[in-house]
Amino acid sequence: MSPADSDKTFRHFDQELSEVRELLLTMASRAEEQVRAALAAVKHRDAQAAIHTIEADHKIDALEIEIEERAISLLARQQPMAIDLRMLVAILKISNDVERVGDHAVNIAQCAKRLAEAFPIASLDEFDTMAEDSTGMLRDAISAFVDQDPDKARAVLLRDDKVDRSNDAVFRVMLAQMAENTNAIVPGVQMMLVARNLERVADLATNLAEDVIYIVEARTIKHHVADHELEGEHDQ
Repeated sequence: MSPADSDKTFRHFDQELSEVRELLLTMASRAEEQVRAALAAVKHRDAQAAIHTIEADHKIDALEIEIEERAISLLARQQPMAIDLRMLVAILKISNDVERVGDHAVNIAQCAKRLAEAFPIASLDEFDTMAEDSTGMLRDAISAFVDQDPDKARAVLLRDDKVDRSNDAVFRVMLAQMAENTNAIVPGVQMMLVARNLERVADLATNLAEDVIYIVEARTIKHHVADHELEGEHDQ
């Protein structure tokens, strides 16, 4: 292959990789919007909004399929190395995690439908805090991917334990309300399920943050590590 042909091939690969990356960002943004929409349906006891959120999930699924097909095609045709290879491998993993975020948004929306018909219970400060922290982690993990910023990604990792504590707090408060009033049992269980799905969204945000560190630094790190201890290291 002549230098001119090689340069043309590289530019074509770079363009295709950029397009796949943009598709992933679109998918991630939609997943975040779906989570926020599902949470709004919970807050406002809006069954119709919940149904709309559930019905929109197929768009995220379709994007995952397109991203997977294009990323695998690039891997097979171009056989990239170093950071380009890490980027494509990470994109495949991230797209799967983002699709799971969309699934958790559907779960939350399904809870919202049930809550709309259930006995009303008081809003929880602990739940509101957990919702903001979980969605904030997802937003910041996406931002870390856009900026290719490992420090921002590490900051996301360090916030996961707070979400876990909020999940425990919601569970305890709901149990107390259910013990005091049997009418609170059905909505209390649904709120526990919403909190559990938010906790999983936060876990997936940490996965995304770890992938950013892998792309930029060729490092695979553990969850929840404040000292950024290495679990393994790949060649640059």
